[in-house]
Amino acid sequence: MSESKDQQPAWAVESGSSDAVAAVQGKQIVITGGAGFIGSHLADAFVDANDVTVVDNCSSGTTANIPTEATFIHGDLRDADTINALPTDVDIIFHQAGIVSVEQSYRSPQVSHDVNVDATLSLLSYAQRVDARLVFASSCAVYGSAETVPISESHPTNPSSPYGVDKLAADHYVRVFGDCYDIPVVVLRYFNVYGPRQSTEYSGVIDVFRRQAVNNEPITVHGDGSQSRDFVHVSDVVQANAAAALTKEVGRAYNVGTGTSVTIADLAEEIISLVGSSSEIVYTEPRPGDIQQSVADLHRSENGLGYTPQIELQTGLQSLLGATEST
Repeated sequence: MSESKDQQPAWAVESGSSDAVAAVQGKQIVITGGAGFIGSHLADAFVDANDVTVVDNCSSGTTANIPTEATFIHGDLRDADTINALPTDVDIIFHQAGIVSVEQSYRSPQVSHDVNVDATLSLLSYAQRVDARLVFASSCAVYGSAETVPISESHPTNPSSPYGVDKLAADHYVRVFGDCYDIPVVVLRYFNVYGPRQSTEYSGVIDVFRRQAVNNEPITVHGDGSQSRDFVHVSDVVQANAAAALTKEVGRAYNVGTGTSVTIADLAEEIISLVGSSSEIVYTEPRPGDIQQSVADLHRSENGLGYTPQIELQTGLQSLLGATEST
């Protein structure tokens, strides 16, 4: 369910600091995937002080998420006509579009590659042509199973799913393009993002658990629940993107998380408690490609972006569950 557009966006309501967002002014901005979860929050954040163009094929997002002040282009980045329809006077591209489902990447690896890698390559050529900065939404999936935690950007990359391979390939393409063609690029490796408008495809465990708890249904946990995740609120992700639009430390990858983690079993218990549900936790078979531990090392992000997450998980969950428990 999408957030009503007459409400303040999550980044304005939740974030303890909007300095980076406020500093992005008077820019021509393109947001790919801007009808989706994170992209629409970026559009909300920047549209008042900038000229924002959203491009999306709406395969998972919805036009209801797009602010009315933004220009909307309905199209697929794999199509040359869509790329050619994008504005030629651009300062910043926030590339959020892609397939984010690990399960879908197993079912359709070729499609996942086309959307996550080939489309990114086309967008990089566009960024080179219009001389724009590109901020790319990568993923902690590039690391695979953690050898050490917290996970720093120098951790070995050994993805365990087609999705992770796709993200790693695009991650490399972005940084190599930046180096070869002198394009200012920044790669943001998101950990598990959650917040309003998220779908079951994107960090869906919170949304799935919430829906099950609201309906007093069994909460299904894959594996034994001991696997840990670093859940970061979308408002903090918006701040990281704004900082990436401003930093002089380009050509690098930065983790975007909180630096803390919670086990999936504890997450289920927390959601049951916050909702006041009678749900029981049911453990099922592990999913292929799932990693055991995940928590971000934020030292590079703090130093290179000035990024400091503001929203603790319990605060973010209380806000999210209070806003959506009737759906």
